[in-house]
Amino acid sequence: MSRKSTSGRITRATAIALFAGTCLIGASGCQVGINGQTLPSPYYLQDDVQYFPSGPEFKLSREAAALKAARAQEKQSRN
Repeated sequence: MSRKSTSGRITRATAIALFAGTCLIGASGCQVGINGQTLPSPYYLQDDVQYFPSGPEFKLSREAAALKAARAQEKQSRN
């Protein structure tokens, strides 16, 4: 074997490996962070959407009801 054909095979194998690696990375479909931005995967349009219904506007409704009941009980016990 000549030296020229061996280096040509190594160069060709390296180019094929780099191309295959680039294709695998590009096809993986994971999130990417570029310049401080988190970009979605290319398959985000086919992703299942999860729906979380909105809760009460006032988040402390149980606590407010308990305080109101405690105040009413305290006022009733004073009378």
